[in-house]
Formats: sequence, C-alpha cells, structure tokens
Amino acid sequence: MPTMHMDPAKSILDLIGYDTAARVTGKHISRVYRWTYPSGVREGTGGVIPHGDALKLLAHARSEGIGLSEADFMRAPVIVEQAGAA
Repeated sequence: MPTMHMDPAKSILDLIGYDTAARVTGKHISRVYRWTYPSGVREGTGGVIPHGDALKLLAHARSEGIGLSEADFMRAPVIVEQAGAA
C-alpha cells in the first residue's frame, strides 16, 4: 500500500522536525504524524495542523529563526509524496 503524506503539514514538519513538533505541542509523536495523513486514513487530518498546535509551532519557528509564516499553514491540502507504489 502506498504511503501518502499531505501538505501543508508534511512540509512544515519536515522543516521544524517531527520530534520537535511533538515536544512543542505536547502531542504524542503518532498524533503529529497523523497531521500528514489524508482524512480517513489512520485518523489523518488531511494535511491540516489544528489551529492551537499551529500557533505553538509558529511561535516556536519564530523564536528559532525558522522561516515559517501564517500563510504556510493555510495552503490548500495536497498529496506530496507517494512512496512504495508499484
């Protein structure tokens, strides 16, 4: 089965780091990964990071000099990766 990941969550998490995002938001790492899954797949959110968590990640990015803006979180969800497809 192909692994699908969705933006904007995947790009944001690739930039910040999945472990860092889990620490900053206080979420389990498995929840953070679910933000990158399509809706209806393993409890995915369709690439959308919940608002409260997005605010925490944005504040962290700003404090660390990571180039993220509000607009990065508001992009339309799209599938960005399909690995393992035969």
